[in-house]
Amino acid sequence: MESDSEMVAFPLVLTPIESNYRACTIPYRFPSDNPKKPTPTEIAWIDLFLNSISSFKKRAESDDTVPDAPVRAQKFAERYSEILEDFKKDPESHGGPPDCILLCRIREQVLRELGFRDIFKKVKATETVTTRNNGSNGVPLDEENAKAISLFGDVVRLNDTIEDPGKHLENLVRGLFAGNIFDLGSAQAVIFVDNSGADIILGILPFARELLRQGTKVVLAANDMPSINDVTYPELIEIISKLKDENGQLMGVDTSNLLIANSGNDLPVIDLSRVSQELAYLSSDADLVVLEGMGRGIETNLYARFKCDSLKIGMVKHPEVAQFLGGRLYDCVFKYNEVSS
Repeated sequence: MESDSEMVAFPLVLTPIESNYRACTIPYRFPSDNPKKPTPTEIAWIDLFLNSISSFKKRAESDDTVPDAPVRAQKFAERYSEILEDFKKDPESHGGPPDCILLCRIREQVLRELGFRDIFKKVKATETVTTRNNGSNGVPLDEENAKAISLFGDVVRLNDTIEDPGKHLENLVRGLFAGNIFDLGSAQAVIFVDNSGADIILGILPFARELLRQGTKVVLAANDMPSINDVTYPELIEIISKLKDENGQLMGVDTSNLLIANSGNDLPVIDLSRVSQELAYLSSDADLVVLEGMGRGIETNLYARFKCDSLKIGMVKHPEVAQFLGGRLYDCVFKYNEVSS
């Protein structure tokens, strides 16, 4: 985790004078609420995080990189449960009042204090594979990423065979879990990526490749540290290195305008008031920002306003989010905001 001194505001978010930026989409409380009494929304979300503890405990128990993992996993479950129950008694405890960012951050802090760094690593179960794109020798790759890499060429070739420009773009966007079409005439784009496996490899990367083919400079921003199954900066570098051919191309497309940035983030959600200096520098002139995934594009930043065009993409996976948005579970969100020149 980078120190606070190294974190800066994302330069493309409108300044507080222009827009009162608030990372969390769902307001857990309002100024008129009693600061010492939890709101119904806070209770609902605290219960959601309480109900997820058992799955996190199970993942932690099986982490063979941590000594006495089962014992430490039990300590995690007990400690995090106690903190969440404390929030129900006093919303201002533990740095509250709680919101989705704080609840995620505390969960990660408790795990890391007990020695757990990446408890979802086994979801991807490392194995040795040979990628079909460059014919390289077998290398250790995460299973889900390896499966997706083996399908990448087929997905790209299918996209490339669609001659109608509108249908071609629609198919790419459907790969990002939406069916809308928008103008890809950007000179530079910043894409905040989400999950490992099919999400990044079969969804984001074909989309990014199309932008590159049209002459767009693309910055892919990935997490600094592991959180759930989100792809990290080192993992993304490795994935792309396996997909490039011997000429450094991505299925025939030059990648000299493709940059990978460490966002500085360590959560499945993101507060754009705190990103890495590297990302801020690389994205200062971008004219399209893409926030992909429920955590970054829906639960946080759905209503964030930018100095450039923006696109928020994700699938609704929590009933509480669906209820707030007036939609249904597993609805796809595709929110495109164009900034007038």
